[in-house]
Amino acid sequence: MEAGPHDGSLRVLTFREGVAARVGHDLVLEVTRWRAAAGSAAGTGELSADPRSLEVREGRGGVKPLTDGDRAQIGRTIDDKVLRGQAIEYRAAAIRREGDALAVEGELSLGGRTRPLDVRLAVRGARLAGRVTLRQSDWGITPYRGMMGALRVRDEVEVEVDLPAPR
Repeated sequence: MEAGPHDGSLRVLTFREGVAARVGHDLVLEVTRWRAAAGSAAGTGELSADPRSLEVREGRGGVKPLTDGDRAQIGRTIDDKVLRGQAIEYRAAAIRREGDALAVEGELSLGGRTRPLDVRLAVRGARLAGRVTLRQSDWGITPYRGMMGALRVRDEVEVEVDLPAPR
């Protein structure tokens, strides 16, 4: 099984905090270039994502709506200051069925660091869906700060995945 943006989605949700949080936006970012594949060994798999393919799909909250220029600037900031173009890869070493879900044990490489990350994916017919919370600082990433630190992106971001289920 192989999947990509044409038959699934990979989204990142960020949340604002700080004394100026109300002027900023909680963001929904879509990864537009990614690939997931079942591994050659049974019960394994991998997912790779192009960090430069994150696109702002939605800005929730804030004093004013996001403009196209705001969206482009956010993309540049993520690339230049947050992810720095470093590879994003998840390698599943073990996948097992647990009722209506798959328990996935693996490692995430992000920000130049690799750490264990276990994920639970709900099986919904022919689809797999899940959400995992990541703390950016666990991967050496400093969450974005603006307005002299008065507006910050929360250290925890959520990653949502929707994939076709393997046959």
